[in-house]
Amino acid sequence: MASPSNYSTAPVSEFLLICFPNFQSWQHWLSLPLSLLFLLAMGANATLLITIQLESSLHQPMYYLLSLLSMLDMVLCLTVIPKVLAIFWFDLRSISFSACFLQMFIMNSFLTMESCTFMVMAYDRYVAICHPLQYPSIITDKFAVRAAIFVIARNAVFSLPVPILSARLRYCAENIIKNCICTNLSVSKLSCDDITFNRLYQFVAGWTLLGSDLVLIALSYFFILKVVLRIKAEGSVAKALSTCGSHFILILFFSTVLLVLVITNLARKRIPPDVPILLNILHHLIPPALNPVVYGVRTKEIKQGIQKLLRRL
Repeated sequence: MASPSNYSTAPVSEFLLICFPNFQSWQHWLSLPLSLLFLLAMGANATLLITIQLESSLHQPMYYLLSLLSMLDMVLCLTVIPKVLAIFWFDLRSISFSACFLQMFIMNSFLTMESCTFMVMAYDRYVAICHPLQYPSIITDKFAVRAAIFVIARNAVFSLPVPILSARLRYCAENIIKNCICTNLSVSKLSCDDITFNRLYQFVAGWTLLGSDLVLIALSYFFILKVVLRIKAEGSVAKALSTCGSHFILILFFSTVLLVLVITNLARKRIPPDVPILLNILHHLIPPALNPVVYGVRTKEIKQGIQKLLRRL
């Protein structure tokens, strides 16, 4: 017999998050690598932000954009991972109605904000390599501020209807979410109402935002590659490509994890349901942990800035 908490005519005031419904014994073992990755992500991004703030030579538009990416990464991590670890360690499965939809909004909007930031960074590299003489007049501090406003405003506006549409649904039956986080699909399918428009909006908005960013990134690198292949001076090709290397690696991290997540969701019937849940968590953790590490290792100016910061301590 179903428990009264699961099936009731009373409106739902909170949800219960059930991580890995088929393999809950994994949770304690999984919490260790997740907590280490979380500490790496927070520590590395905080170090990068402090370094860019204190090192005057890094007060340039390119590094301001990198700071924006680090802040987005930190907010995403803080929105998702502490709650997941609280479930693993203390069995704190309940999440309030408002907190669930706030988490949903942040996950949807900040994911597309990251994609948009990569697109702006690709444009920065395009101007630097294809129009080097115009670079100082095009990529200015004012450009970085306007780009940041555009990144936040565009994605917040288009992502806001997702949690609003989900929050307006009637939840009058089961309140158990078989996920570690409040994704739109996991939550909305608990509703008594028709969720066709809800799912359609998220699909169209998400792929319009992410798709347009990926197309513009691909176009930027297409033109960059055309210019690089025309360069005949010895060593110039390697130097030009090295300026794009870190950015390209970050895009690969971001898009690869996202692509794997999409494929596993499409093939949900053929794989254990816990696999997409794990990949969804990792998508909010692996790129934030690796992004500052890649830039710190590959960018000479940032590496020198971090070394100066460590000497001050």
